[in-house]
Amino acid sequence: MLRLGVNIDHVATIRNARGTPWPDPLRAARLAEQAGADGITAHLREDRRHITDADIDALMRELRLPLNLEMAATAEMQAIALRHRPHAVCIVPEKREERTTEGGLDVAGQETRMADFIAPLRDAGSRVSLFIGHEPAQIQAAARIGAAVVELHTGAYCDFDTEGDTARRDAELTGLRDGAALAADLGLEVHAGHGLTFATVGPIAAIPQIAELNIGHFLIAESVFTGLDQAIRQMRRCMDEARS
Repeated sequence: MLRLGVNIDHVATIRNARGTPWPDPLRAARLAEQAGADGITAHLREDRRHITDADIDALMRELRLPLNLEMAATAEMQAIALRHRPHAVCIVPEKREERTTEGGLDVAGQETRMADFIAPLRDAGSRVSLFIGHEPAQIQAAARIGAAVVELHTGAYCDFDTEGDTARRDAELTGLRDGAALAADLGLEVHAGHGLTFATVGPIAAIPQIAELNIGHFLIAESVFTGLDQAIRQMRRCMDEARS
């Protein structure tokens, strides 16, 4: 069955806007588990704009679901991951001025550095995932350096759909399909995520090589109107219908 990882970053965004303890990301993670999530994703950014070190401490201590720790390829983040040893570590590109992750890692352009960076994480027992685009060169580089997983960036596909640019949306979807097939052929587990909604998740969920989707912002936004439980259950239904 296609797995759903729920990203709880923006629960922390709301909390930090007022500097109060509420809403609590750990409570959101527990609700996500009850609603059928298979894992929890949290991005500990260098500027700590949403998830904090204390959140990671609490999630590692209390969470029963696997934790996927998203982070930049920095010495500070590597040390945090090695201390906690989460189930999975997803390396993402990060810029201070960006609102959200804008694209995939350039693994091919920094292959030696990335290989050296992920080796200790892999040796510590965390599954290492690289957040990349669907370009063959990036997928092949991820396989060469020993990553267990690639997470394909679905942001452009979702943006083109929102803009009504069906030609570019369909071309991007074809690229994601081809990329997923190549990654699987190279022995990589394939995940996907970024920007997915009820309206856009179906064609991605239908790609047979994809084992997991990681979805966050839309679920937290939808929960304002329906509650987090119902938002997650509806997303789960959309995924299951597309896969079946």
